[in-house]
Amino acid sequence: MVLTSSNNPAAALTPPLTQQLLESARESIRKGLCGESLAVKATDYPEALRQKRATFVTLHVEGKLHGCVGTLEARKPLVEDVVSNAWSAAFHDSRFPALTWPEFEQLEIHISILSPPEPMTFSSEADLLAQLRPHVDGLIIEDGHHRGTFLPSVWEQLPSPRDFLRQLKLKAGLNQDYWSKNIHVHRYTAESVP
Repeated sequence: MVLTSSNNPAAALTPPLTQQLLESARESIRKGLCGESLAVKATDYPEALRQKRATFVTLHVEGKLHGCVGTLEARKPLVEDVVSNAWSAAFHDSRFPALTWPEFEQLEIHISILSPPEPMTFSSEADLLAQLRPHVDGLIIEDGHHRGTFLPSVWEQLPSPRDFLRQLKLKAGLNQDYWSKNIHVHRYTAESVP
């Protein structure tokens, strides 16, 4: 599979480059277990890994979620964002204890490379639900200081657009039946590695 950078279509993420991203994420976590941090200079990497991209790194141990941290806006080169998010997912996702050496041996790393979020226009909740593309859209919901996001991979657990939106509202700290004209929703897609 060849992934294409949305910032530069010519900068394709070929299998060797996606493997390099996964190895960088794993090395960042390994260094963290040693009490160190992985120093990464984007200029040492190929062009496709130097593009500014937003990413999420999701960790699983024995098939169970053990951390997921990311950024929604592209502020760093792809490889730097992945290395930083991998370290944070392993040691600073407040929902989980810090990763241990025995867990590292069983660690599965998944990287999501996000497209830039695009605002959605809708007249009602029903209109929004009708526009959702299951298994394609990641969503960001905002209302005042409430904000939450679900990656497209969450559709695997919540295949119904209604359930997807309800659970996202709960994640954002809103009631699942909450609706207001002040709700803002952005959608994005994600390229998955592996």
